[in-house]
Amino acid sequence: MLLIRAFEEKVSEMYAKVEIAGLLHLSIGQEAVAAAIGSLLRREDAMYSGHRAHGHALAKGADPGRLLAEIAGRKDGYCGGKGGSMHVAAPEAGFMTATGVVGGTIPLALGSALAFKEGRQGNVAVVFFGDGAMNSGSFSESLNIASLWKLPVVFVCENNGYAEFTPISAHTLVERASEHAKLFRIPAVTVDGNDLLAVLEAAGPAVDRARSGEGPSLVECLTYRLRGHYEGDPNKYRELSEMAEWKAKDPILRFAAWAEGEKVLSAADRDRLEAEVRSEVARAEEFARSSPPAVADQVATQVYA
Repeated sequence: MLLIRAFEEKVSEMYAKVEIAGLLHLSIGQEAVAAAIGSLLRREDAMYSGHRAHGHALAKGADPGRLLAEIAGRKDGYCGGKGGSMHVAAPEAGFMTATGVVGGTIPLALGSALAFKEGRQGNVAVVFFGDGAMNSGSFSESLNIASLWKLPVVFVCENNGYAEFTPISAHTLVERASEHAKLFRIPAVTVDGNDLLAVLEAAGPAVDRARSGEGPSLVECLTYRLRGHYEGDPNKYRELSEMAEWKAKDPILRFAAWAEGEKVLSAADRDRLEAEVRSEVARAEEFARSSPPAVADQVATQVYA
């Protein structure tokens, strides 16, 4: 969680200096979901994400330097700087791809899951998406096929209450992704997505179920992004009181308080860990800055059809 937070704060800093082009979507405030589920996966498992993907990629084992280089449009990035923030792919780390298309990677995850099932590999596919994807046709279609074929896939909905700028109450009467899954007889649970231990407790059985051949599950994590939908978002659609309430539920602060209370981690330990990850991010920044810009003659490479 500390690594994801420090990495995205650095990305935000570089974006403010116009060192990163295009739209930028950060997951600051949602780190518990990525960290918990990433810790349950093997390198050979497949992970898919949407447009808010940096934390997921890091949790799956992507190299921070190459990831930052990609976001900054540099040649040494995972996709040669061509994918940028919303279209990162690091398949060598098991992070298959992200997309700016809402719900676009949900059916893609079923492809990996089907391959794992037919190959009897015991691997798992995980796909992250937001509450805005619940009303996409691909979501319902994928739930149906995953249930019918008992595919080893875990659907993870990061329900942060907003589809871009629209509150969930304005675009659906079914406010829980878990209700959609139950319609297709898929085991589903809704948990506090800002509680690392709660996400682990819910996602652990879901990953085990998929790995053992028992089929799909859905884990819905109620969370909140502490930044706007994109960097530069005026945030006029959210009340200041709402944001203050969620800042008090910061997943890093909550886990740190629990860990200190349980004598698992001291304040000094946390300071040491934070210093370590900030040093790691500084090295990633140095790597990205030293990489040359993406080059035009490579535009057609890494393209699959």
